[in-house]
Amino acid sequence: MNHSSSKLDPADVLAQAGGLADHLKRLGVQWLPQANADQVTALAEFFAFDDAIKTESNSFVQPAASESSANTPGASQRPAKPAKSTAAKSAASPAGGFQLSNDLGSGGGSYPGMPLSEQERVARLAADAEQVSSCLKCDVLAKCRTKTVYGEGSVTPRVVFFGEGPGRDEDISGRPFVGKAGQLLTKMIQACKFEREEVYIMNTVKCRPPNNRNPEATEIDNCREFFEAQLEVLRPEYIVCLGVVSAQALLRNKLSVGRMRGRFHSYFDSKVVVTYHPAYLLREPAAKKAAWTDLQMMLRDAGLL
Repeated sequence: MNHSSSKLDPADVLAQAGGLADHLKRLGVQWLPQANADQVTALAEFFAFDDAIKTESNSFVQPAASESSANTPGASQRPAKPAKSTAAKSAASPAGGFQLSNDLGSGGGSYPGMPLSEQERVARLAADAEQVSSCLKCDVLAKCRTKTVYGEGSVTPRVVFFGEGPGRDEDISGRPFVGKAGQLLTKMIQACKFEREEVYIMNTVKCRPPNNRNPEATEIDNCREFFEAQLEVLRPEYIVCLGVVSAQALLRNKLSVGRMRGRFHSYFDSKVVVTYHPAYLLREPAAKKAAWTDLQMMLRDAGLL
């Protein structure tokens, strides 16, 4: 393999795997796993941005104080190291599926009310976004924001990606996940064989906290009616919580990402996957493997892998 290449070639990977398999067979190995071209392609797409991250790592991992607070939500608080893979192993059920966690954020059950039509969803979300744009519940956030960031994507999504709050680029544009972390999230979505417009992307709070600090508990509570209303309209099959802030807010617990990942949780009818925030993955590229494992758990359950 040409290690100087910035992108893995799935055909090259498969060819080398086949050569290794032939070699092992000649040595007398009787059983070998079969290569899966789709999984190789997905992994290649997910890790294709490694070289770009390494090129920018010095300025991103150890930025100047002003840039650190300007670019990455919660950058001043370093997330915990990825948990070891034993949690994911223990999550597997005897039947080969995955268990639902007992720490249910909503108590389980169906979403209240009847599902809305696509046109009704568009109208409801637009009305709620308009209400958010004039919200003054959080005095500090209302004064420092440039634009509110409600959410975007398909109104009939199979998957919702749920982050913590807008950063500088999002505050300027009014769109979620458009900075460096957003570019990485787009790669993660594409690795799952979706496009951004096929999923829905949103955050716990709709205004950028000053200096990109984590949202405070009162601010999350003030925004709770908005993100819960969004999810009630969207009713996704899966909710992917990106980072500890969104996971704790949705599931109403104080567990770390490492304690929550590796198994499904429940929010009404939706299965909840907890994984690392893209901003954390930019700072800790080694954690991307764990994040991909979390997404694969969802894809297998959805019949997409």
